[in-house]
Amino acid sequence: MTTENLHRFDAQSAEGTLRAACTIVGFTPGKVELLRLGDHALFRMHGGQIVSRVGRHPDRLPSVGREVAIAHWLSREEYPAVRLAVTAEQPVAVHGHPVTFWEGLVDGEEYASTREMGSLLRRLHALEAPPASLPELRPFDKVGRRLRRAEIGAEARSYLTALATDLATSYDRLDFALPRGHVHGDFNVGNVLRDSHGQPHVIDLDGFAVGPREWDLTQTAMYYESFGWHTADEYAGFAAAYGFDVRKWPGYPVLRSVRELLMITWLAQNAGTDPRASEEVAKRIATLREGGSRRKWAPF
Repeated sequence: MTTENLHRFDAQSAEGTLRAACTIVGFTPGKVELLRLGDHALFRMHGGQIVSRVGRHPDRLPSVGREVAIAHWLSREEYPAVRLAVTAEQPVAVHGHPVTFWEGLVDGEEYASTREMGSLLRRLHALEAPPASLPELRPFDKVGRRLRRAEIGAEARSYLTALATDLATSYDRLDFALPRGHVHGDFNVGNVLRDSHGQPHVIDLDGFAVGPREWDLTQTAMYYESFGWHTADEYAGFAAAYGFDVRKWPGYPVLRSVRELLMITWLAQNAGTDPRASEEVAKRIATLREGGSRRKWAPF
């Protein structure tokens, strides 16, 4: 079922969309807990046994459809990734928003080690290309969509738009060191969770694309170097397990800056409904302007 898009995407409207989707697939949600609000609203149900993702906008439908196809592919390959949880055809579209249902992992989100992350990423990149047709990695398309919808001031929008234009030029000039191929698209510690047996699994599969493998390595590097969210030993374990230290590649600062821009625009989507998000966006922009430490950025 698909109708026109809801006017504003917030926790309340996303939960209403989720409950409508549950009715369509014949699932009783019980207590619903919002975990995160970004490109998707992420909900936990039945004590974490089921996790649902509600897309922010109908334009998420193609990527969510690919996410489902990728999940089936990884299951056939016996790769440790999140599995779909209901037998009904997914995604379910409600008011244009794509909704999917996934098996929950450990309640409370227990993360894999960085060494395990490096091994899993190396294994993922070594798989034969998936049968699903993947789009080219185009991070600046996502930046543009977010900025058009974000409820931020004109001056902030202008600054971020100009920054995106400059970074896109630098990105197009990069000489990548690793072979191109399928990438996860958002590979970071928050997307590698342990199951009830302590085994790590990769989640958030909707960003799969074809592009430079350095893209998947950058977040862990910047989480260590720029934000201090990983220790030196943890980062060394990640790089050793994967077999490549992206920080030693000359193009790393460009990818790091693109990732920072994506972090800001991701949060800017909530600026109109969350005062904390609005304040954090302003702080992050000020940090970029002043060349300040990224360690001042608060996790969201």
